[in-house]
Amino acid sequence: MVRIVRATQAEIDEAVTALRDGDLVAFPTETVYGLGANAQNPAAVQKIFEAKGRPTTHPVIVHLDSPKYLHRWVREVPDAAQALGERFWPGPLTLVLPRNPNVHDIVTGGQDTIAVRVPAHPMAQQLLTAFGGGIAAPSANRYGRISPTRAEHVRDELGDAVRIVLDGGESQVGLESTIVALDGAGVRLLRPGAVTLAQLRQVVGDVQVGVPSPAPRVPGSAPVHYAPATPMTIVPADEIDTRAEDASEGGRRIAVLAQRLPLKTYPSVTWINAGRRADAYAHDLYANLRTLDKAGCEQILVQEVPGDDKWDAIRDRLLRGAAANEVEGADASVSGALGPMP
Repeated sequence: MVRIVRATQAEIDEAVTALRDGDLVAFPTETVYGLGANAQNPAAVQKIFEAKGRPTTHPVIVHLDSPKYLHRWVREVPDAAQALGERFWPGPLTLVLPRNPNVHDIVTGGQDTIAVRVPAHPMAQQLLTAFGGGIAAPSANRYGRISPTRAEHVRDELGDAVRIVLDGGESQVGLESTIVALDGAGVRLLRPGAVTLAQLRQVVGDVQVGVPSPAPRVPGSAPVHYAPATPMTIVPADEIDTRAEDASEGGRRIAVLAQRLPLKTYPSVTWINAGRRADAYAHDLYANLRTLDKAGCEQILVQEVPGDDKWDAIRDRLLRGAAANEVEGADASVSGALGPMP
């Protein structure tokens, strides 16, 4: 059972003051911890990008305490967006909609769309209601790295860049929100999350999948993302033991994230059994990857997860995290071919 914590009034007052002063506040949501700034203060939002090392072309999600404030940020709300909001808000769903002209470019990445969400975590709701406005907030971690699901993850990564970290316990979902774009072309799933494709289709019927070109740039859409510092490789389920044994030959330290226990003991292998339930696996995924990342291993091997839609969001995060290894390998090959780089 996940412990959901509410903040004291003093903590909320201090966080609201920080936001109004243009400083950053990290706060829990049911998905992951967010790095928040006053969404109407461009200089404050700029601090998010500086703290994360995030490109300013990447939009941020504006968090609201209620859908009734959508009109302050969104130019129009299609019927499908209304239906999705009524079904899934507050909750782990982000809608990408036409922006209001008054929304600053730094929030939208210079696009004509804005990403909005109404989070369900009670501490996030406390903060948003007390603040009385939109809070721009991507995940509270360095850009491209593992998202934080505990307050200590935020402190470890961002340190003094954040004026206040509200501690709401572990994130209940553990993966970033589902992102859906709605425009004249219909409804399109841009990033999988806890709200599944099947659930979306139950509400609005046809939902397209994938990112067309051109398409709105949205958080978490980079090919390389959610990555540990340790190189990570996805391994077919029936090969995980063999690969772990082979990789650890000679005493090499190897980390494994699997859905079961190992068939035997491998002396230099750190093995985490994450189980076979998608919701529990998702809840623990980033904490498990952080644990393995700190284990002093040369490589993380991840057992390939099942192919059904309950695992779509998990599969997406693992594939993007593993892509960092492929890109770094390619960069190393190119650098070697070209000789020393200036």
